[in-house]
Amino acid sequence: MIKNHLSTILFSCFLAFLSFSCEKKEETAESSKTIQQDQKVSIDEIEQGIKAFIAEKQAENEGFFPVKDENHDLKMKLVRVHTEYLSNLGPNSHFACVDLVDESGDVYDVDFFMEGEPGSMGVTSTTVHKLNGKPFYSWKQNKEDKTWYRLPLEESNNSLLGVVEGRDEFEFYYTAQLPQLEGPAKMWIPIAESDAFQEIELVSKEVPTGTKEIKDGNYGNTLLFFELGPENSGEEISLTYRVKRKEKGPYAAAMPDPKLYLASTKLMPTGGRFEEIAKEEIGDKINDSHLVQARVLYDYIIDNMKYAKVGDYGKGDSNYACDSKTGNCTEFHSFFISLARSVGIPARFAIGASIPSDRNEGGIDGYHCWAEFYADGKWWPVDISEGNKYTALATYYFGRHPANRIELSRGRDLVLNPGPEAGAINFLAYPYLEIDGKEVKVNSKFSFRRSDS
Repeated sequence: MIKNHLSTILFSCFLAFLSFSCEKKEETAESSKTIQQDQKVSIDEIEQGIKAFIAEKQAENEGFFPVKDENHDLKMKLVRVHTEYLSNLGPNSHFACVDLVDESGDVYDVDFFMEGEPGSMGVTSTTVHKLNGKPFYSWKQNKEDKTWYRLPLEESNNSLLGVVEGRDEFEFYYTAQLPQLEGPAKMWIPIAESDAFQEIELVSKEVPTGTKEIKDGNYGNTLLFFELGPENSGEEISLTYRVKRKEKGPYAAAMPDPKLYLASTKLMPTGGRFEEIAKEEIGDKINDSHLVQARVLYDYIIDNMKYAKVGDYGKGDSNYACDSKTGNCTEFHSFFISLARSVGIPARFAIGASIPSDRNEGGIDGYHCWAEFYADGKWWPVDISEGNKYTALATYYFGRHPANRIELSRGRDLVLNPGPEAGAINFLAYPYLEIDGKEVKVNSKFSFRRSDS
């Protein structure tokens, strides 16, 4: 039974409003509006009280907020206070769900129970409810005496939502068939490379004679460059990779180059309306950390965009995303990067493929892209389009990329030498074929086979 200096009556009243959970409950528009009108001032005061309490404890503990319960002893920093779940339980008694991040970058959802006036609250208890979006317990009511208690959950598994945690190993097959060529043509293909999170071995390569490797100077991408002619018509290009990939979380790095990661690009502009939107959403958090602000922008896009492959999607055009509020992964992450860079948060784009979690071989439905932002001395992975499609994983995808993916290239507006006559390449996953100065689509396919299948 819960006995944290709060009466059964207070818990029962609170559960009627919140069901003691950080899970969002559906409300009618009218009832939601009434709640906001009746509680707006007190909610703001409670939020400020929580933030002040956390700041005070951080000052006393070398910049970290300590969280202890029966299973955890953590040093944390604030990500966000869930204002939608703040509640006044009764006279000077309050509840809040708070997202905090530990030294390793794991995001914890912590339930706070407090007593006292806003601004001078004492925390009667804290319990860690979720780790990277996965709950440790739920709440259940005793039918006899109507009291509430925590109910432990069996270990959850996100694989049905496309996530492989920990590690994954697979072969990745990249194939492309050249069209009929009537004259000279040029083509560029990205080459996957090893880094701290993926170990890449190029097992086999079938390419036309004379193919050479070139480098992208800004982002370090390696590419294959082809000079082609009619004799190459119909040829199939094939690359086979052996991949060992581990789940990606926040990782320490030096301050990134602002000329690259705060810059405006052709389809990811900064400033103007993007700065206005970002500042409006961030509001009074403008003086908070970049980590807090990035979470606000992440939530804004999840709440306001719809994943839909309609219209002029797939270019990663921030203006299109802002106007239509739709798109695929390229629009979601381009919009986020434009907003983040517009308020001084370094952010970057990467693209590759997501490997299915529910089977061990077969085709892959095209490319997938994601983003990272820089805060508190770390790069933080985000996957906003997946967080939008699977809201149960929205917390997971703020700071995590699963193991079942391969990264093919990084960056936007890739400047190459030799490069296309049309100029910089927007981004690169599929082959970029240029004929007479114009891009021509190439029939491309991705497939895979897991090592243990």
